[in-house]
Amino acid sequence: MSSMPWARVPGARQWLLASSLLLAGCLATPGPQVQGGGRCDDSALGWAVGQPADEATLRRLSRESGAGLVNPIGPDSVSRGDRRDDRLRVYLDAANVIQAARCE
Repeated sequence: MSSMPWARVPGARQWLLASSLLLAGCLATPGPQVQGGGRCDDSALGWAVGQPADEATLRRLSRESGAGLVNPIGPDSVSRGDRRDDRLRVYLDAANVIQAARCE
């Protein structure tokens, strides 16, 4: 008799094997890649205030800031107070218009 309690459940070994394989696939999948230099600089991003937060504008902000991560923050979003050197936060109003773009 096995000392593992799950071994007594019909199909448990197959389920455990399938779950392990699925997890292994997830672990092998690469995460998001840093696009810029990884160091955010918001000194030249004032042009973005008042612009619509469409894909082209957010891509330009990412490129010009050098940030590895662009984080749009809507009016009802809650953001943590942590700071990352590689993150650009883009603050939006209810109409999806950029109010501020800051490295935070």
